[in-house]
Amino acid sequence: MVRMVNVGGKPTSRRRAVAAAELRMARETAQRLRDLPKGDALTTAQIAGIMAAKRTAELIPLCHPLPLTNVEVSLEVDEAAVRITAVAETTAQTGVEMEALTAATVAALTVYDMAKAIDSSMVIAEVRLVEKTKQ
Repeated sequence: MVRMVNVGGKPTSRRRAVAAAELRMARETAQRLRDLPKGDALTTAQIAGIMAAKRTAELIPLCHPLPLTNVEVSLEVDEAAVRITAVAETTAQTGVEMEALTAATVAALTVYDMAKAIDSSMVIAEVRLVEKTKQ
């Protein structure tokens, strides 16, 4: 049997989660991410990650819909990779780690989609929860 966890009896608290992902690619690809045939992959991925965090409950079965108070997605390009950090915050009865993980993953997928025409060797790796806090 599957069921949504009942969080009705839990008090609300401020919650924050940070997730990260890495997209490895050719050096030439990393240099072109703002000027790809589809456009600026970094800005597009930032927006996609934020939008994905807001829709996590629609994507992940049994995940509680949460009133997000903040979502931040940042992308840092180095020689041959993009490092993505996603932060999600809420005041609720359950945590926001799924929202942060979804934001980081969708941001990586967006860069992949936009750059796949010039680099078929890209790899999405190291998707992980970095931090989870409750106050």
